[in-house]
Amino acid sequence: MDAMHGFGAGAAPTRAAQAAQRHDPLTLAERRLGWLDRRQAVLAQNVANADTPGFRPRDLTPFGRELAGQMRLVLARTQPGHGSGSQAIPQARPDRQAGDVAPDGNAVSLDREAVRIAETDTAHQLAMAVHRSFAGMFRMALGR
Repeated sequence: MDAMHGFGAGAAPTRAAQAAQRHDPLTLAERRLGWLDRRQAVLAQNVANADTPGFRPRDLTPFGRELAGQMRLVLARTQPGHGSGSQAIPQARPDRQAGDVAPDGNAVSLDREAVRIAETDTAHQLAMAVHRSFAGMFRMALGR
């Protein structure tokens, strides 16, 4: 039996094991890291297009809102087919907080993007620390 995921080798995981796997600290940290990597790429694209006429900055749906939406679907499923919409992968969307627009139509603020990049870097460091901590606890529990 796989101690981390609650099912034996080759066996299909149960619905409860799948839900537990989605919400365990390691998986959550990995999902957060993936989201942060995608966000860093979107922010870098915003900075790269700071001089492109008509360019509007983009950002991802906040991780907490993405996670809450997915958890709500899991918790609200009371009948087969109930709440069985598609779970969209968070993609870059126009940034609604973009303020001033330059005469050429560009709305990228390098100051705002620098702050977001710094926030993303700090969140990445925290998610890595959580991941390392829980991985270390699992190794210690397994005697490795």
